[in-house]
Amino acid sequence: MSAPPPLQIREANAHLAALHRRAAELETRLLAAERTVRAQAERLACHDQQLRAALDELGRAKDREISALREQLLSSEATVRSLKAAVDQKDQVIQQLQPRADLLQDIARRRPPLAALLAALEEAEGLGPLPASNPGQLLPDGPGPPLGNSTGGEEGQDNLQPAVFGTTV
Repeated sequence: MSAPPPLQIREANAHLAALHRRAAELETRLLAAERTVRAQAERLACHDQQLRAALDELGRAKDREISALREQLLSSEATVRSLKAAVDQKDQVIQQLQPRADLLQDIARRRPPLAALLAALEEAEGLGPLPASNPGQLLPDGPGPPLGNSTGGEEGQDNLQPAVFGTTV
């Protein structure tokens, strides 16, 4: 076998040297890429851990809020029950007072005639007693015997007394 010409050997050596440089360059780039990938993986792991911690905190906050809302709901339900009991009690009082209110309304409707009757009684009271005369004698301007009160004696007795008007209301 014959040896390759020196030019070919130089070209081959130059080519091998270029391959070695290229291989070294690629290894350097590979190491840099591996460091970048590792750094990104670490950042992603750290970010994932932060997200998990934030998610856990959100879960705890949600649970606390649910607990507080349940307590508020129970408190509100107790307040509603208390208010319903108070309303029922007041309804019972209203039912007890309704007959009295109806009576007072009836009295208020009858007040004007009652006031007129009381005024007439006061006027009659102001007239004073009848003059002392024979009870059997008719008054000169009256149509019949004088008015009198019965004391509840036996019937047929003449226990007539002069009429006196008064108010006891």
